[in-house]
Amino acid sequence: MRGSHADGFSMSRALADAKPQGLWMNWPEFLGYVIRLVILGLLIFPPARRWFFLQNLSGLYLVAFTFLVASLIVPLVQSIALRYGVVDLPASRKIHHLPTPLLGGVAVYAAFAIGVLYNFHFSLELKGVALGGTLVLAIGVLDDIFNLRASVKLAGHVAGALIAVLYGVTLNLVPTSFPFALLANGLLTILWFAAITNAVQFLDGMDGLAAGLGVFSSFFFGVVAAQTDQFHLMYLAAALLGASFGFLPYNFRPHSSAAIFLGDGGSSFIGFTLAGLAVMGEWADHSDPLVALATPLLILAVPVFDICYVSVNRMITGKVHSFHEWLAYVGKDHIHHRFQALGLSKSQTVLLIHFLSVALGISALLLKGAHLYEAFLLIIQATAVFFIIVILETAGRHPPSNSH
Repeated sequence: MRGSHADGFSMSRALADAKPQGLWMNWPEFLGYVIRLVILGLLIFPPARRWFFLQNLSGLYLVAFTFLVASLIVPLVQSIALRYGVVDLPASRKIHHLPTPLLGGVAVYAAFAIGVLYNFHFSLELKGVALGGTLVLAIGVLDDIFNLRASVKLAGHVAGALIAVLYGVTLNLVPTSFPFALLANGLLTILWFAAITNAVQFLDGMDGLAAGLGVFSSFFFGVVAAQTDQFHLMYLAAALLGASFGFLPYNFRPHSSAAIFLGDGGSSFIGFTLAGLAVMGEWADHSDPLVALATPLLILAVPVFDICYVSVNRMITGKVHSFHEWLAYVGKDHIHHRFQALGLSKSQTVLLIHFLSVALGISALLLKGAHLYEAFLLIIQATAVFFIIVILETAGRHPPSNSH
């Protein structure tokens, strides 16, 4: 059980408080569950599946398929988490006030995996991301249950990235004519995977935030993949979109607390898969490396900005003095914490970050066929947006004096 330690009585009380009324005790929810199950059965029916693909609606089919699978699995995972006490207890550094089941990410992973396995064949690169993502999920689930050390989790993320690299998923930032280019690109790829995986995991501190970023980021990756005729990549993004979206209603409930959390397993799996989408895509011609780089950076701008800002700020303010301290440090200084400190509610904070992600994702859509200077201007625009955010946050923390 995550959170503060509790004696036997308080733990039992916490679990009792965490238990919802139950899907099977609530007739409207039970009816909705049955309806989704029937619709999924119709989608699995070969003629229905064939019709979607013949109408060039395969992406929509995958979104609907994985959405339904995730929404059906979440209540089952929730019951298992409650049964075995895998819940997140309230603590001083956390913003939720009720014990909440973890392991929601298992439902996201299962829906994604079923959707991919059922609907198209694995390429070598996709196999590498899938295997690496499975390892990352497993490490995250173990952390949800046993609260692993940060160094162990990071080692798992690096190992998952290494698996992807060994299957050919690599960045091509260093030209092959340079000495040790293969090694340099491999190390940069591992760094990218670890950074994005941890960045999305760090943002899983508010209901609906990490899952929502999974929805919007995979949507824009899918659209850009379709623009550039990378349809297998579009299918992969659609599967992640639907799986994350199927989980979201259980997690983001503006007028009540979350019924279940993604857990470290779910947030790290979403982050790892998004990182893989970014690397696997050919986002521009080889003659336009800035455009190719700008596309995934704009789509993932929020987690990239957050991990960079937090890391630099912690070092400047003396909160961390070494890499080990950076790994172990836990604080309420991420973008969602800073927005909430300005007076925004949790729902307002999540929606603001989602709209920010959407705005920058739209900028990524404009990069198709863009010239070098246009890509440069869009990157400057995104940078200006984040500078505005930093200024507003700083002003909010240090309001001006009323004295003349």
